[in-house]
Amino acid sequence: MTKEDCVKVLEWFSVAGVSDVARNSLKSAPICECDKISSLADLRQAVSQVDIPIKCCATNMVFGVGNENADILLLGEAPGAEEDKQGIPFVGQSGQLLDKVLAAVGLDRTKVYITNILPWRPPGNRTPTNDEILLFRPYVLKHIELINPKVIVCLGGTASKALLQTSEGIMRLRGTWKTIEGVNAKILPTFHPAYLLRSPSQKREFWRDFLTVMQSVSQFSENR
Repeated sequence: MTKEDCVKVLEWFSVAGVSDVARNSLKSAPICECDKISSLADLRQAVSQVDIPIKCCATNMVFGVGNENADILLLGEAPGAEEDKQGIPFVGQSGQLLDKVLAAVGLDRTKVYITNILPWRPPGNRTPTNDEILLFRPYVLKHIELINPKVIVCLGGTASKALLQTSEGIMRLRGTWKTIEGVNAKILPTFHPAYLLRSPSQKREFWRDFLTVMQSVSQFSENR
């Protein structure tokens, strides 16, 4: 079966609401030995070797981009079509909006680090399954540990719920600082830029959340 055939089959299952194929495959997936990973290069190699059905649908693995010593880490859901083509997170329309917001608060991609829960695009841009999230969460936590940011901004409900391990929706989560065991950084859930493209009235709240992030980072700098 060619890659194109594989993509068509998995997209058909996705549209039909069938996820058992992916779920059964994930049951035998290797456990992340993250304690043996000591660098981003090691992590990239480990992630690239994860055997998962969505991998055959993707063009590129989308690992992460930005300042590896950043105080702010932005965590998204999964790559979209344009991200899959370029192998870089947040380069499509939602990424362009994100860049504008970053610029408005005095940031750019050289000052933050950006990554996703999933490194490969799910077929048909569907939402990551719970099994996929559970598989990659240890890698995400290791990613955070290696960057060691002061603040994590979770972009959207999927990223927020995956990292925080909660069932609460983004409307309840956004704008409120969170913490989790094993992560030193403060966590702020906010909207995904793609949602703002559909609901521009929420851009003000998104802007406010980033102002909150900048205030927090400024306080860290003052206390050093």
